[in-house]
Amino acid sequence: MGVELVDKCAYLALASRGIVYRLKVSGSTAEVVDCTPLPGITEGDDFESFALVARDGKLAALWADRGAGADRPATLNASPLSFAPWGQPQFGAVTRRSYVASYPTGEGTRHISDISVTGSGRIIVSSAADAGDDGPFDSAVSDAGRVTVSAAGRVRVTLAASPTVLGTYPQYKIEAVECLPGSSDALLGTDDENLGGYVRTAPHWGA
Repeated sequence: MGVELVDKCAYLALASRGIVYRLKVSGSTAEVVDCTPLPGITEGDDFESFALVARDGKLAALWADRGAGADRPATLNASPLSFAPWGQPQFGAVTRRSYVASYPTGEGTRHISDISVTGSGRIIVSSAADAGDDGPFDSAVSDAGRVTVSAAGRVRVTLAASPTVLGTYPQYKIEAVECLPGSSDALLGTDDENLGGYVRTAPHWGA
């Protein structure tokens, strides 16, 4: 599941089968106030990542089917995002790009396990290999390309022919990456199944 802040007290959360929930948070309580499916969901899609981009008053959403090994690349999707008067998320025309991780590789690779977008529009993705609840695991974070949103709200995604690997993390399964606004730091979160989970910072990715 991916969760993104919309405004001070509102969030969008994406479940793995492609349903987007709009949440309102008050104190320690979160309430689901709307939901809608992603456009173009197909059988077998498994979503682990969701990111929002705001430029000049326009919003765009990025999400990806995680992919699986050499025979199934991840599919990165991007779309303009708006909200109906009653608050329901509405997606525009969808741009789709295939993505194969440079690292890790192998049968258990999830090519995109999470997405974050920096202030300058760089698309930062995590990739993870999962051999089962007891591992072994392997992960990397890469600079996958760039996204722009025009003043008219048009979304353009350009993926790198050879993604730059920013860091590798053997023995860990990274399933969350978040570039911190106004900072060159990122947060990484792991889900190492029976081995627990960790949160750590990683420098120099946020620009």
